[in-house]
Amino acid sequence: MNTTTIKKTNFLGPLLFTIVILSLPSVVYAASETTVTNWYSTLPPVVAVIFAFITRKLLLSLGSAIALGSFLFALENSQGMVLVDTVTQAGGYLYNNITDTWNLKVLTFVVLILSMISVIIVAGGLKGIVQHLNQYIRSRRSAKMMTALCGLIVFIDDYANTMIVGSSMRSITDSYHVSREKLAFIVDATSAPVAGLAIVSTWIGFEVGLFGDVSQSLSLGKDGYSMFFDAFAFRFYCILMLIFVFINIYMGRDFGGMFAAEHRATTTGKLLADDANPQTSASFSLVKTEKNANITALTALIPFATLFIVLIFGLWFDGGGLTHFKESALTLFQLSAWHDIISHVKNSTTILLISALVGLITAIMLALLMAQVKFPFIFQAIKSGARSSLLPIMILLLAWSLKSVCDDLNTGEYLVDVLTPHLNPLWFPGLIFLVAAITAFGTGTSWGTMSILIPITIPVAYQLDGQTYGIVTMISLGAILDGAIFGDHCSPISDTTIMSSIASNCDHLHHVKTQIPYSLLVAFVALFFGYLPAAMGISPVISYVSAGFILAGFLYYFGKRNKLNLSQSKVNKST
Repeated sequence: MNTTTIKKTNFLGPLLFTIVILSLPSVVYAASETTVTNWYSTLPPVVAVIFAFITRKLLLSLGSAIALGSFLFALENSQGMVLVDTVTQAGGYLYNNITDTWNLKVLTFVVLILSMISVIIVAGGLKGIVQHLNQYIRSRRSAKMMTALCGLIVFIDDYANTMIVGSSMRSITDSYHVSREKLAFIVDATSAPVAGLAIVSTWIGFEVGLFGDVSQSLSLGKDGYSMFFDAFAFRFYCILMLIFVFINIYMGRDFGGMFAAEHRATTTGKLLADDANPQTSASFSLVKTEKNANITALTALIPFATLFIVLIFGLWFDGGGLTHFKESALTLFQLSAWHDIISHVKNSTTILLISALVGLITAIMLALLMAQVKFPFIFQAIKSGARSSLLPIMILLLAWSLKSVCDDLNTGEYLVDVLTPHLNPLWFPGLIFLVAAITAFGTGTSWGTMSILIPITIPVAYQLDGQTYGIVTMISLGAILDGAIFGDHCSPISDTTIMSSIASNCDHLHHVKTQIPYSLLVAFVALFFGYLPAAMGISPVISYVSAGFILAGFLYYFGKRNKLNLSQSKVNKST
């Protein structure tokens, strides 16, 4: 391509982008007078997703979507000062989200956890883990398998899962030429599914609470936990995604963009594509182990373990564990007691924040005392970690603001109304799975999708069951939870997907593009070999067995094996 062509291409892209942005509101305004109410509420998330892939500028795409949504809201509610109200509304979205207590705690958690990881790197903790695990990791396969197993172990919270697993395993997978896209996929695929399935996690209280509310409204006489366990067998997408991850790692076969990423890493040693824009800043990527540090895995393992223990104890204490303990010390080992405790947790983000702070303090103390790193190096590491959080913070703020736009425009409710016109008991759970996926994809939130759909659609399932708590209702409960996670996996504006990119230091859009084909494959199998057969009365066991063979067969016939073609099977590289 010559210079003239490049200039024209670079000029046409922004020009078309600007034309579309400026013309959309006019089209919407004209159409909204005569078409279905609020059909245009889907435009902001659609614009965010499409423009993110076209322009590869995530901040610009999210900002444009928020501006468009603010314009549409002002158009509905303004008394004449549309442009002024648009600016005010957009600013209000950003202000409300940056001052929201829950959001602030999550953002502070990101800053603290990245600072902690930076200190651990400087102290040689991650290098010590690498040296220790290298005794058991002999190949690219075992490096990926260990990452997936760590994803299962850190089940208590999806945020903690992504940040701990992605950051601690990155240097190991790097040394075995595993692409960052593959690492991000493994981290993402074992975060929300594991947290969503775990009977003790920060998710369970939210899920059980929604189930309990709908049970009360329909007078089902069921508690939220029993409904959670009723739906567990029908969590086809989450369970099959975990099965797929291990099949994929064991077979060593990939397809689509993931094969290209893995082929690049195994043949050229490039862990990232040439045009990649990792979601943590260069300052984080350049953090190195201090040359005089006393290398030991304990400087990493102890802070991570401390974070995890504080998190578990905090959830136990906040959920009323002390009351249970006073009744009987054996409640510490009773699953039913933990069910009740976690369901009553009210301050999970505060506990997460405190855990990260304690983890950071522990990392600093160990860096000083055990690794014998001087404080100026530690202070510089903290600054590097904090600086590296600026980009993910901006992305998360814009993603949350876009969610607020969708809430005000009633995007979720509109999608439900449009996508569920034909109600058939056999097809209803599968349809709800798709509705949940589309809603989560458009809004970027699995929890928000669950909170929208469960109160709206479960009463419909109950009616289709003949006003009884039957099989359609139970499958629909699982379908909503899993559809929300599936949509979240595919959405570039999802906070958990963004955090997976951050933890893996991967280009976010590259992560999304390589993960979507895998998510679509698992969702297709879950739909046609899970939800639909289950609605016909076929045992879930048969579905899982057949689906597992289908996933393995697909990888065998359509996947390609990546073989390491570099001169060394392993390199000593830490990032």
